[in-house]
Amino acid sequence: MTDPRTTTRRTWLQRSAALGLGLGLLSPPVQQLARAADDFIRGPDVPDQPLMRLSPRVAMVYAEDGFPTPENLGMMANIVFVLTSAGVVVVDTGASKQIGEMAVRRLRTLTAQPVVALINTHYHGDHFLGNEAFVQAFGPALPIYAHPGTRARIAGTAGSLWHSLMERWTNGATLGTQVVVPNREAGHGTALRVGDTTLRLHHHGVAHTEADLCVEIVEDGVVCVGDVAMNGRIANMDDGSYLGTLRCLDALERDTKARLWVPGHGRASATLLAEQRELFEGIYRGAEAAVKAGESPDQATARVLADPRVARHAASTQGWDSNIGKYISLAYLEAEKEAF
Repeated sequence: MTDPRTTTRRTWLQRSAALGLGLGLLSPPVQQLARAADDFIRGPDVPDQPLMRLSPRVAMVYAEDGFPTPENLGMMANIVFVLTSAGVVVVDTGASKQIGEMAVRRLRTLTAQPVVALINTHYHGDHFLGNEAFVQAFGPALPIYAHPGTRARIAGTAGSLWHSLMERWTNGATLGTQVVVPNREAGHGTALRVGDTTLRLHHHGVAHTEADLCVEIVEDGVVCVGDVAMNGRIANMDDGSYLGTLRCLDALERDTKARLWVPGHGRASATLLAEQRELFEGIYRGAEAAVKAGESPDQATARVLADPRVARHAASTQGWDSNIGKYISLAYLEAEKEAF
């Protein structure tokens, strides 16, 4: 939790800035102090998180929680290290500078090699707000790859929006984080050869967002799917598509030789895509059937929740009770759109 003394000082400074800087009511020294508030006030350090070795080349800093809270300091998304003969590639960097710094510490228990590239799988803040820590540790020229749509979103409204949301959801635990925008664009079929390792990138249209990248570590048969599939957490579908996700899952299984799927949230699993497909088929097809039958959204919800494919996931999925109704509504809206 944030030290209340820090919160009080921060609040005073921010209020002073808001009320005084624009009106010229503060003395120059106080104005300077207010301007610098966000530079020296930062949230607490994040304790070291579990490190899992997934394959000869791949390790993961594991996030047990699927949603940000003041207690977990925003640690809600997995961070993946790809260890190559030429250095480390990091897939997603966490929700804050402090989380990124923790990930660098954990990496140092595996290797002394430098990080040579970052890949942001999409533009939700728990996957890119740790970029700053890696840039500070490994230099401003560090390549950061993302889909062009992700890069544009982070450079635009998504960067500032997610920065603010994380501060709010964690009660200021992510303070001190700055948005670092990806500086390289990549898309479907891009292959990054890093030392002895090939990372092949996959994009199959709108899935979790319109700009997802999935990262295949070819030699190990491991694919990092970002948030296209999650294990034990309800997916945020506000920017996505159920049908698009189902198409993406099919394409990944067709186009890769994966033995292990690594989600942005939850544990890596050989059966992850099959389980995500079952859940999404249950949600979407139930909503689709309701639309075709002329049923209301409430009737669609009842239909979906009664589907055994959906019911099987309820007890083991974080955020289920507070989110499933919304996500059925999104499926219903998508099915309505598809019906026209």
